[in-house]
Amino acid sequence: HIIGDSDGHGTFIKFKADDEIFQETTKYSFDVLERRLREQAFLNAGLSISLTDKRELIEKAADDKYGEDEHTAVYCYEGGIRSFVEWINESRGLNPIQNEVIHISTTKGDRSAEVALCYTDSYSETLLSFANNINTIDGGTHETGFKTALTRVFNDYGRKFNILKDSDKKFTGDDVREGITAVISVKLTEAQFEGQTKQKLGNSEARGAVESVVTEQLTYFLEQNPAIAKIICEKAVVAQRAR
Repeated sequence: HIIGDSDGHGTFIKFKADDEIFQETTKYSFDVLERRLREQAFLNAGLSISLTDKRELIEKAADDKYGEDEHTAVYCYEGGIRSFVEWINESRGLNPIQNEVIHISTTKGDRSAEVALCYTDSYSETLLSFANNINTIDGGTHETGFKTALTRVFNDYGRKFNILKDSDKKFTGDDVREGITAVISVKLTEAQFEGQTKQKLGNSEARGAVESVVTEQLTYFLEQNPAIAKIICEKAVVAQRAR
């Protein structure tokens, strides 16, 4: 309802953890909330989220001690999951071997799929997938579609431009994902998760959507950026030989 002289409107929700249900602790962790809210800001480009911790201020007021402001952090990333990939690389001390993060996206009806990826000089892969902003830790169809497309695209590119000789075996998924940092995000009206914890996506259409857009747009990117394509393919060749 209208409060005061304003055209503003909205909903205010206030809740408190019940110590009879949360018996171990009812103390909120700023770090846990920060990690989750930062993640949401990355997944929704341009959305601004602020997190304020007033506990210290309230405790000081109760003791008649004033002087310090409350702890507030604001998260907003216009670059969306592109910025997410850059942040992961920076926070983990990973060195990119390409100048820009590759961004791929598509929207059809009530479904959207978005991928951001960047290769580093690391030997391990960092792959995060989300469905409706939920971190699908165990992957699912969207992640399978990405992996399938990635492997196919680099094998096709390698053969076409003679990076893979006729006598060479195909790249495996592990070969082409070595050193990659990637974020996959899909949004669907009717998301089907496996299990109560929603850690794995089951929608078959999500696989097709991700596989199709990654195949099309990544192929185009590599052909338009042969220098970057060569660097990534050579890294895959080294991984293949080492394997």
